Amino acid sequence: MTLRISRLHAVEILDSRARPTLAVTLTAGDGTRVRAGVPSGASTGTREAVELRDGDRFRYGGQGVLGAVGHVNDEIAQALTGRGFASAATSTGH
Repeated sequence: MTLRISRLHAVEILDSRARPTLAVTLTAGDGTRVRAGVPSGASTGTREAVELRDGDRFRYGGQGVLGAVGHVNDEIAQALTGRGFASAATSTGH
């Protein structure tokens, strides 16, 4: 069974250390909703994703992620909305 992504929506949340991070909700065409938070680790390895922090010292000392939220809600959502997936590990394309 192939599920299609009907919506992606990101928001800024605080992780367990009160640092801003992303939470993204994926809604599939059948109405299934999945939400994932993506806190950063205390130490990051060379193979981990690069953090995208806002740098606005007046919001969370420059650690905000509203720019990353915007990327998910705009470019990434546009690229993935309508794409089909047979499982969490595979994409069936557009």
